Amino acid sequence: MGAVITTQDPAFDQARKVFYGSYDRRPAVIVRPAVASDVAAVVKLAAAAGLELAVRSGGHSPAGHGTTEGGILLDLSSMAAFDLNAADRTAWAETGLTAGRYTNGAGASGLATPFGDTGSVGIGGLTLGGGVGYLVRKHGLTLDSLLGADLVTADGSLIRVTDDTDPELFWALRGGGGNFGVATRFHLKLHPVDMIVGGMLILPATPDLITRLIAEAEAAPDELSTIANVMLAPPEMPGLPEEHLGRPIVMLLLAYAGDLEDGEKSVGPFRALASPLVDMVGPMKYPEIYQFTEGGPPPKEEAAWSFFLDDFDLDRAGSIIDHLHQTPTPIAVAQLRVPGIDWRLSRRSTTRPTSSG
Repeated sequence: MGAVITTQDPAFDQARKVFYGSYDRRPAVIVRPAVASDVAAVVKLAAAAGLELAVRSGGHSPAGHGTTEGGILLDLSSMAAFDLNAADRTAWAETGLTAGRYTNGAGASGLATPFGDTGSVGIGGLTLGGGVGYLVRKHGLTLDSLLGADLVTADGSLIRVTDDTDPELFWALRGGGGNFGVATRFHLKLHPVDMIVGGMLILPATPDLITRLIAEAEAAPDELSTIANVMLAPPEMPGLPEEHLGRPIVMLLLAYAGDLEDGEKSVGPFRALASPLVDMVGPMKYPEIYQFTEGGPPPKEEAAWSFFLDDFDLDRAGSIIDHLHQTPTPIAVAQLRVPGIDWRLSRRSTTRPTSSG
């Protein structure tokens, strides 16, 4: 068995913390398994004791699923093995790995699996929840690269799930909800992604600029993924001219996964939207893109919601600016993503396989 941390342990208060500070919960015990059989033992223990079981990979769950009040917290962070097969472009990765550690390991071979936009997020919840990030337009969601998973089921059984062995369960794992089991290891597809053109542009935000930005993102080649964060510039923002502090800006993150010369041409239209206030876009190794999103934890009190739009126009852009000026919160951000038509149709993810029996 791996490490067991009780409420009396000096490390308990630090060990129980998750990324979102609004979830200030105290588990009865925290277990950090070393191998899959440890996970199975904890699942059986929780069932026998009638205790809630929370599973944590990186601790970034916005819904607080990575912690529990009075239950057992299964912290997978010690299970971080990574086995890369460069020849067939696949990897086996334990679910305690973070996206950043995985990406650094794969990047040494010029390969990548599409994860989210923050390196400290655990690959467990990210993969099973979908995974939308810097490669979404070119290589899809993270779950589109999932080939199989090692799973501990509710009765403590250790099984391997693939589209061939159990298509119904494999479908369910890839976005069908939760509580199908504890994934301990993933078999993931890798894609050739070495150097990219990427980084951060900061532009002055107006309704017209935001509307044109979205149009450019929609027209961009699949190799280019963008994330536009519209906000009022905070009081202290390194590199930003003082006269723009407190005014609407777009913090635009870009990643072009393809030929570098083509990448420079593809980011040109975004630079042309307005004179950039900050321009940190250029050729880089793909793992370096995570440097732009590794900040501190969010405020303890946070509210967020997401939705889809079929179109985007000047009125919608204007309403974003209006809401930013009217919100009473210290920080407000509207994040706009144009993931591409393939993602909207959820390639392979929306069709439930027909049961053979």
